[in-house]
Amino acid sequence: PPPPPPLGELCELCHVDLRTEWGMPHGHLVDLHERSLACACRACYLLFTQPRAGGRYRAVPERYLSLPDLNFSAADWDTLGIPVDVAFFFMNSELERVAAFYPGPAGATESLLALDAWDAIVADLPVLASLDPDVEAFLVRGAGRRGGDGKVEGFVVPIDACYELVGHLRRLWQGFDGGKEANDAIDAFFARLQERSVPADAGTAPARSEAEV
Repeated sequence: PPPPPPLGELCELCHVDLRTEWGMPHGHLVDLHERSLACACRACYLLFTQPRAGGRYRAVPERYLSLPDLNFSAADWDTLGIPVDVAFFFMNSELERVAAFYPGPAGATESLLALDAWDAIVADLPVLASLDPDVEAFLVRGAGRRGGDGKVEGFVVPIDACYELVGHLRRLWQGFDGGKEANDAIDAFFARLQERSVPADAGTAPARSEAEV
C-alpha cells in the first residue's frame, strides 16, 4: 500500500492534525512556563479563552489598535535605550514587570527597560493600561526609519504578531540596521497593521478572544 500522507502541523496540546480544522486559522497559546507560543486546534484554544481558565496557557486574542494620538518624540525613543527602530513591550505576569524586546539577526533580544520610562508612556497613552498580560503587546516603530516622516508609529497587537515579525526579520537581517530587505519587510508589515487596526479611541475595551466576540 502507498505510504500515508505526512502529518501536517499538529495541535501542541491534543496532537490533532490542524489540517482538519476546515480551513479555519488555528489559534495560538502562550505557554507561561516556557515563555513560548504553542499552536492549538479550535477546541483547545477555546479552553483557554476564559478568564478563569488558569494554568500554564493563555489564549492570544485578536485585538489590533492603531494609536493615532501617539505623542512620542525621537528624544522619548532615545530614553528607552532601544538600538534599532522597532520594539515591542508587554507585561510579563511571572516577573510582574514590563518586558521590552527588539528584532535582530539572533531573533528577539531583550532590552532592560527603566520603570519610569514605561510609566511615562502609559501616562500619555492610557489604553496601554488595558494590555492583556503576556498575550498583548505595544509594538512601536521609531522615527529614525528610512524614508520616515519623523513620527513614531504605535499599535496594540497580539503577541504572536510581534514574534511573526521577529521571525521574518531574523531571516533577512543584515548589518546593524537590518539592511534594505529587512526594512522593506518592516514597511510592508506596518502597512498591513495599519489596514487591519482600528483607532484606539474606537477599540479601547479590554482584549477579548474570538470566542467572546
